[in-house]
Amino acid sequence: MSHSEESHESVNYEDAGVSTWAGAKAVEGIKDMVRSTYSPQVVGDLGGFGGLFSLAEAKTMDDPLLVSGADGVGTKLEIARLCNKHTTVGIDLVAMCVNDVLATGAKPLYFLDYIAAGKIEPDAIKDIVSGIVEGCKQAHCSLIGGEMAEHPGVMKPSEYDLAGFCTGIVDRKNMLDPEDVVPGDMLIALPSSGLHSNGFSLVRKVCIEGKSLEELNKPLALLEGKSLLEALIVPTKIYVDPLLRLLKRVDGGVRSLAHITGGGITENLNRALNSRVDALIDPSLWSVPPVVSYVCNAAHLSQEEAFKTFNMGLGMVLVVPADKYQEVTACLRSMDEACVLIGEVVPGSGEVKLKERAPEPPKTDHPSEHIHPYITNDLNPGGKWV
Repeated sequence: MSHSEESHESVNYEDAGVSTWAGAKAVEGIKDMVRSTYSPQVVGDLGGFGGLFSLAEAKTMDDPLLVSGADGVGTKLEIARLCNKHTTVGIDLVAMCVNDVLATGAKPLYFLDYIAAGKIEPDAIKDIVSGIVEGCKQAHCSLIGGEMAEHPGVMKPSEYDLAGFCTGIVDRKNMLDPEDVVPGDMLIALPSSGLHSNGFSLVRKVCIEGKSLEELNKPLALLEGKSLLEALIVPTKIYVDPLLRLLKRVDGGVRSLAHITGGGITENLNRALNSRVDALIDPSLWSVPPVVSYVCNAAHLSQEEAFKTFNMGLGMVLVVPADKYQEVTACLRSMDEACVLIGEVVPGSGEVKLKERAPEPPKTDHPSEHIHPYITNDLNPGGKWV
């Protein structure tokens, strides 16, 4: 066919695989949920080219600092797909961002999301956003904007990915600073709700690949009667509310904070230290959640590898002055927040070190369903994972 004979039939955006109608319907379906997160500081409504948020409260601060963070959920999304449950990964998305911002002592102000999908299905988008909304409510954070993108030809119709962006605020004088950490400080941990949102590429390789859905949905005694998928899909815990209240109630009670995410304990707690100190932690002082122990055993991880891959049951670690220990733990107990002493700060060079031979673990400062007993089984003799 010559160039002059080529067809010139019209091809629209939908012919290329993008449904603007589905996108509009998806937005309409989430409007009320999104508005339910609005604080009085939100200006305007959905539909503008940018989200607006008042910083009037910064006028009361001596030197206000904005703190921003961005993160995703990673391959935990594949667990959501296997479970056919998409209402909790949005909580994970918010948690990964707001907990990072919180580590500076900042209060999260607002959140934005990005959802990329092979094909936009309004009902599926509504499920995902419902989790984001729930996470924002837990963090007292306004969802002021976002983007939904359809990627035909790049992603399969059933595939999607998430990214989140958060901004918080803190007065410079109240900012948590690792430079303030000194030998003798105590390390107090708040429990994780499970694996949170890290290490799932390894989890999928050793626990998911090669197994049928029937196997993955089977209740397991090692997981306290939960199926593997049920244990893995549990959303990341959000620590904003109790820790902001703690920082307000106990002046000088926390020198620095470490959010335990990718890199585990040994490669996150060091970020809360300076070059003059080490964190010496005692692994026998807390109980590891069953799902974490299960995965570590399945992967045959050494203790060193486990501690630099997973949170090992610790979601946030507080560096606390020794003379504030009792006041801090009492404050956490008053909020029904579980906590446990996991070690101390010693002279060093900014490293995290594990105590090799430790005494039998004491009870936590405040019992919680989030702190599980050691698992005793053939893979984990004696109840202590090694």
